Amino acid sequence: MQTFIMVAQLILALSILVVIHELGHFLAAKLFKIRVDKFYLFFDFLFPMPNVLKFSIFKIKKGGTEYGLGWFPMGGYVQIAGMVDENMNTEQLNQPAQDWEFRSKPAWQRMIVMLGGIIFNVILGVIIFAMISFTWGDKSTLNKSIKHGLHVSELAKELGFKEGDKLISVNGKQIVRFNDAITPNIILSDEVIYQVERENNTVEVKLPKDFLTKLTKDSRSGLFAPRSEVYVERIVENSNAKKAGLLAGDKIIAINDSGFQFFSEFKPIINSCAGSTAVLKVLRNGDTLVLNTKVEADGTIGFMAFDKSFEYETINYSFLESFPVGISKAVETIGTQIKGWGKIFGGDIPVSKAVQGPIGIAQFFGSEWVWQNFWMLTALISLGLAFANVLPIPALDGGHVVMLLIEMITRKPISIKIQERVQQAGMVILLSLMVLIFGNDIWQVLNR
Repeated sequence: MQTFIMVAQLILALSILVVIHELGHFLAAKLFKIRVDKFYLFFDFLFPMPNVLKFSIFKIKKGGTEYGLGWFPMGGYVQIAGMVDENMNTEQLNQPAQDWEFRSKPAWQRMIVMLGGIIFNVILGVIIFAMISFTWGDKSTLNKSIKHGLHVSELAKELGFKEGDKLISVNGKQIVRFNDAITPNIILSDEVIYQVERENNTVEVKLPKDFLTKLTKDSRSGLFAPRSEVYVERIVENSNAKKAGLLAGDKIIAINDSGFQFFSEFKPIINSCAGSTAVLKVLRNGDTLVLNTKVEADGTIGFMAFDKSFEYETINYSFLESFPVGISKAVETIGTQIKGWGKIFGGDIPVSKAVQGPIGIAQFFGSEWVWQNFWMLTALISLGLAFANVLPIPALDGGHVVMLLIEMITRKPISIKIQERVQQAGMVILLSLMVLIFGNDIWQVLNR
């Protein structure tokens, strides 16, 4: 069931993103009276091989355009008349150009058509960020309320942190909200210096230049998190925790007579009970209760934890106020992606750790459907898709844009033959990338 929920979230997110992206191309083409032959959610062939397993699940023709649902859920496409695209259908291009074809339009109009999908993905990211801010506001844990300090990973210990450290500042800036300590902009900075309180002393922890390489090798553990006692915030419906009688507000203090204080100590103990029954000792309204619960194979019983001592700051926005926030977050996200790719090309981040395929992305959504998390990830992927499509890779929007720029500079159209060769090269590149990404996903799963 948990796997189904992860996959369902991924497919819904991809469906939204693909439809919006292709709608950008579609509407731009219609604006300039260019005929669109097909509009497909998912591919009706084994992308990027246009003539392999070619069939659709559903299709209908309306207004000269065939709308359909493909069987291969890795994207989608619009087939624009008079254009060399992923279908590699060049029969029409051997005929004289018609007024309603892509190739007969001025280069600036074709440029807008190619950028339409990217623009729509950016707009979607802004809108989603805005609506998240409007609906849920910005909630952050106040750093001063983290009384028990940090739980630090093995990597963090290697870098100089110690269990129980309390954050003071990063790069000279006081940490007011805990999230300010671990933003992507901080992590991707050329130099990162933390000040922490340790045993009533102020200690400086400077991250080494190869820090990102170490972090990506051990990406699951991260650096640190607030050290928290194990209070139950919310019970997952139909979960083992629910069946055992666990309630919101309960404090779990022992498992199978093994006592602990913090969630970081609770987790390895519950993991050791995976696939069996665990005996929980729980504090509820001053009473001590004993509850028996089955533990899933992944070491979960079905509850969300929190710490009663944490204080939160929530900033609420009106509908109109949320849009500048959405724009700011989108700009920050794109800036982070640019920095990230700079680190990848600079060798600071291994490609195998930086690129996630469908398996990796599905795991980010999680095994429980939380709408705020779903929409946040959808916005991030939308902006990531926009950025990836800007890259000058043949067969992607960015590759078409580069050829149009060359045409606009030289004032000479690029021949259909050259466009076909570039598209074929792009297909080979994309196929290679797909093999790399899927292979990396499978490798990560097998090595857990």
